[in-house]
Amino acid sequence: MKFDSVFKDKLGCSNSSEVFDHLIKTLKKSITKWDYFVNWQKANAGVGDLEINLNLLNYLVGKSDIKAAALKLLTEHPQVIHTIPALLACRQDKFYILKEYQNGSFTYANYDFSKKSKISPQDSVEFMEKSGFLEQLQSERIKSLVDYVLGVEVGLDSNGRKNRGGTSMEDIVEFFVSTLCKDKGYEYMTQATAPKIKQQWGHHVTVDKSTRRIDFAINTPKGLVLIETNFYGGGGSKLKSTAGEYKTLYDCLSKDGHKFIWVTDGMGWKTTQRPLEETFNHIDYMLNLSMIENGLLQEIVS
Repeated sequence: MKFDSVFKDKLGCSNSSEVFDHLIKTLKKSITKWDYFVNWQKANAGVGDLEINLNLLNYLVGKSDIKAAALKLLTEHPQVIHTIPALLACRQDKFYILKEYQNGSFTYANYDFSKKSKISPQDSVEFMEKSGFLEQLQSERIKSLVDYVLGVEVGLDSNGRKNRGGTSMEDIVEFFVSTLCKDKGYEYMTQATAPKIKQQWGHHVTVDKSTRRIDFAINTPKGLVLIETNFYGGGGSKLKSTAGEYKTLYDCLSKDGHKFIWVTDGMGWKTTQRPLEETFNHIDYMLNLSMIENGLLQEIVS
């Protein structure tokens, strides 16, 4: 990495090797924020859209002849049928179920719960029975379908934690980028593409792949600054390829005369230091959050 006096002034480092050592020693253990756990707005919205039908389905809780009760309910209130996939934590509404194969041939049944379908109440009851859901209602293990589906939505939302964790780094860095730009009067954009940058600021940007979206682009009087961010809490083979990817991206951007900063962090780099150091030595600027905290981003950009 290009050694700059800013590293001496801010970190007390006298050469690039000391800067890399500082980067490794100050990696963050976590950037988990409170919004990582559950997107409650999304979970509650998922229940709200179904609440009336879920309350109708509560009629089945504890019924002794639950198949007959379910058939009666779905016949009189067919709109409830479209709620059934949500009861089984499914986002899809069409199912192709293998019913038999042990007799030597494969037998399937189609169940389509989309709003345009005309699935019968009888088939809907069969689906609820065979999937085991009616027994849960009859035994009263589930007492409130509104509460139950809220729990389902929370569980499904846990799949989004990876995405929320991925955007946490961008959110944190954007705070510093937006503060810097507001202070200096610079314009910036997020998820910047080469065409968007060309259209808005007139800068030509060569990228390593056509789908490239750069996390932050800052337009300064001295030129364009492009920033990529990521956080790796754990190690793995992906980190080696990631480090190599940013060497290639730097080569593309530097040929156009643009400044490139890679902001990366996380304890995952502790076990993948060699490829990280190779990229560190190849590109002009690599920072972690501690370095940004110490004001290096502002110094380098401005």
